[in-house]
Amino acid sequence: MKATVAVAGAVLLAVATPALAHRVDEYLQATTISVEKSRVQAQIRLTPGVQVFPVVRRFIDADRDGTISLAEQRAYADRVLRDLVLEVDGHRLSLRLVSSAFASVQEMEEGRGTIRIDFESAVPDGGHDRRLVFENHHLAQMSVYLVNGVVPPDPDVEVTGQERNYEQSVYQMTYVQANASVAEPPSRYPLGVAMLGIGALLLLATPVALLSRRTLS
Repeated sequence: MKATVAVAGAVLLAVATPALAHRVDEYLQATTISVEKSRVQAQIRLTPGVQVFPVVRRFIDADRDGTISLAEQRAYADRVLRDLVLEVDGHRLSLRLVSSAFASVQEMEEGRGTIRIDFESAVPDGGHDRRLVFENHHLAQMSVYLVNGVVPPDPDVEVTGQERNYEQSVYQMTYVQANASVAEPPSRYPLGVAMLGIGALLLLATPVALLSRRTLS
């Protein structure tokens, strides 16, 4: 994952609301998104408040042994990704987990521990104007959300707009890209018509050729 997403807090395109102080009774989920021509990179940081961590912990610590194993970390990261929706130009994209990192149980019990999940998606070719939609439905009953785009690393890509619903569980980004891959327009004339035109030209050329031979002889 490029440093662009890792340090997204320093290069956010816009802040939709003032920074939220972490609340003890909510699960803060902050996502940053970076678009390129062929892929989307994103990072989600999940910070449970002390009052909701016991609930979150039940989803993570599956064997209830008081620790979070690597297998449990991977399983929870996959669960989070299943609760996300990412679309570009109306096409739903597959999310690929890049990496994850979990604070210690003690840090999260104290309300200062964060789970970081990095993921990406391949984007199909498209035209000049593009539209991205991101939805986060993970543990919605106890969660608050933040979403922002970052300045694209590719100079040929420019973000032109960002919109969010009130909860910021749904986010939309519009962007434009130069040198877009656009399919060539189909021919205005069917193949049969083209062949008839070629045949007519050949018929017209034949008398001219005969006349030329007569003149020279």
